[in-house]
Amino acid sequence: MARPTDMFVWPARLLHWLMAAMILAMLFIGVGMVASVSERHDWLVRVHKPLGIAILLLAVLRLAVRLRHPPPPLPADLPLLQRWAAFASHWLLYALMLALPLVGWAMLSAGGYPVMLSHSLRLPAILPANGVAFAVLRHLHAWLAVLLFVTFLAHLGAALYHGLVRRDGVLGSMVGWRPRR
Repeated sequence: MARPTDMFVWPARLLHWLMAAMILAMLFIGVGMVASVSERHDWLVRVHKPLGIAILLLAVLRLAVRLRHPPPPLPADLPLLQRWAAFASHWLLYALMLALPLVGWAMLSAGGYPVMLSHSLRLPAILPANGVAFAVLRHLHAWLAVLLFVTFLAHLGAALYHGLVRRDGVLGSMVGWRPRR
């Protein structure tokens, strides 16, 4: 059965909302990690690493779904600048979902820290130990996280604009609502 052209396929919708929750959690966990010196710090680090790798793997899967099943078209009356912003911000989100975990993994590798996904599952280092590389990648990871948060907020704002102001079906295409005719 062919899907309606005004809706994202269900795997895209599922991955979108699952990853939105994971990324939002990851951003708050990351802030908590750098702001905490309590006993929770080690727990936050142990959650942050496997969650980052899960986001990386799901981002690859999500990108494959998007390439196989293109998104529904934007409304025809959407201004060109908004079309460009939608296109650019979506690809920026994909780039950040891939780059942030890889930069984090490279940072930990350069710092000589293991990337443990569980007590017994350790990822291989992707860079040799190097203090300068660790410092640079640590700052890059932090700045990319800020950029992800800002882009996430802009995406949320655009979704609310489409859903509450324009009421043009763009938000509904990802939520699964059919616009009223």
